Amino acid sequence: MSIEDDIALLAHVPILQLLGTASLRMLAIGSEQRNLARGDFLFHAGDAADAGFIVQRGRFRVEDGGSAEIIAGPGALIGELALIVAMRRPSSAVALEPSAVIRIARSLFQRVLESDPDAANRLREEFATRTSQIAGDLLIAGAKLSIL
Repeated sequence: MSIEDDIALLAHVPILQLLGTASLRMLAIGSEQRNLARGDFLFHAGDAADAGFIVQRGRFRVEDGGSAEIIAGPGALIGELALIVAMRRPSSAVALEPSAVIRIARSLFQRVLESDPDAANRLREEFATRTSQIAGDLLIAGAKLSIL
């Protein structure tokens, strides 16, 4: 894929849309592509998380070892939180078919945000909104559980 193809793919990822074209170009240029065969692990639960991955082609099963499982296909961002904070992977991701991802290192993502304060502010506002929504959802769930 060309840089322009990568930018177009990144522009369709909801959280990355907030960054703008110049920042997406920097991400596309600084990121790396990885190809995986069916059955290859993108990462394992417990691994140090230093990057997020955008699925270019193929599909991945992302599971936490319990009952939670999602299938991530083209355009999905896997490991979003790892772009922002150092952490351990809470889940594993395995390719269900021959697949390719764009790997965006946290260090690259942080440099992009440092170079574009407006994009960083838009991203901060999005995370604040999400956090507020999650807190509200937890309050509602807690209230429902206490009724039972």
